[in-house]
Amino acid sequence: MSKPKIIVTRRWHEAVEKELLARFDTQLNEDDHPMSVAELQAALRNADAVLPTVCDKITAEVLGADNIQAKIMGSNGVGFNHIDLDAAKAAGLTVTNTPEVLTDCTADLAMTLLLSVARRAGEGERHLRSKSWTGWRPTHMMGTSVTGKTLGLIGMGRIARAVAARAAHGFNMKIIFHDPFPPSADDLEGLNATQCSSPEEVFAKADFVSLHCPGGEATYHLISDDAFAAMKSGAFLINTARGDVVEEAALVRALQSGAIAGAGLDVFEKEPKVSDELMAMENVVLLPHLGSATSETRYAMGMRVVENLEAFFAGDTPRDKLV
Repeated sequence: MSKPKIIVTRRWHEAVEKELLARFDTQLNEDDHPMSVAELQAALRNADAVLPTVCDKITAEVLGADNIQAKIMGSNGVGFNHIDLDAAKAAGLTVTNTPEVLTDCTADLAMTLLLSVARRAGEGERHLRSKSWTGWRPTHMMGTSVTGKTLGLIGMGRIARAVAARAAHGFNMKIIFHDPFPPSADDLEGLNATQCSSPEEVFAKADFVSLHCPGGEATYHLISDDAFAAMKSGAFLINTARGDVVEEAALVRALQSGAIAGAGLDVFEKEPKVSDELMAMENVVLLPHLGSATSETRYAMGMRVVENLEAFFAGDTPRDKLV
C-alpha cells in the first residue's frame, strides 16, 4: 500500500522531518522559502496532505484552486486565523492545529517581554554594546518594578493561565482578566484571579496588559485608540497572541504621546514587516515571533501534526480537528 503524499510548506524541526520522511511520501521545502499562492495551490492539487505554518496565508483564493487532491491540512501552530476555515470546509478539507504543547514556552516568553520592557533590558543592552556606559549612577536607566503590580489578561485560556501562575507565584502580581468564555473555577484554582466585566475594566486597572485572545474578525484591532485611551499612562502592553489584535498605527500614536509607557511585542500586524516608528523606539522590546521557539516545543508541535495525520489516514478523527 502506497504512503500518503505530504507537502511541507516550510522547514521543520530536523527530527520531525525525519519522522515525516519515514512515515509518509514527504516533499520538504528544501530552501525554506515562503510559498506563493500558486505554490500553495499546486501543493493542494498534488498531495494528500499539506502541512502549513502560521506564516502561510491559506486564503479563500488558495483554497479555491481547482482539482484539489488534499484531504487534510495539518497546521504547525496553535493559532488558525491564517486559514480560512469556511473555505477549507467547503473544499472538503479537514484542518488540525497543535494546541497544548506550546503553552509553557509561550508563557515564558510573555514574561520575558514583560520583564524586559519594564526593566529596560533591551535598551540597556544596546547602551552597553554601543560602549556608551560610563558606570553605575543612581539615576541611570531607571525602569519600573514588576513585583506586586497588577497584570491584566485579555483572554484566559491555557497560555494566559500559565502567565498568570508565573506572575502571581513568582512576582506576587495581582491578576485580573476578561474573557467572554471564562475558564472554570477549577482552571482558576490557585491563581487568585479576578474576572472583569469588560476589556475596558482591565485596561483601567492594569499596570501591564497582556494579550492572549485568538485572532480573527472578533478581535481584529481590539487594541486601538480607544483601548490605549482607557489604559493607565504608565501601563505596558505585551502581545504574544496575534499581531492584528493590535492596530499598529494606534500603538505608535499611544507610545509617541505617552498614553502608555511601553510595549513588548512578539507578533505584528503585518509581520514580518514592522513599522519604522516601532523599530526606532527605545521603550519597545521587539522579538521575531519566538513564542514557541525552543527545540523541545517545536519538536512537540511537529509530532502533534504527525499524530493528527496518522489518525486521519487510519480513518480516525484527529484529536485536534478544527473542521
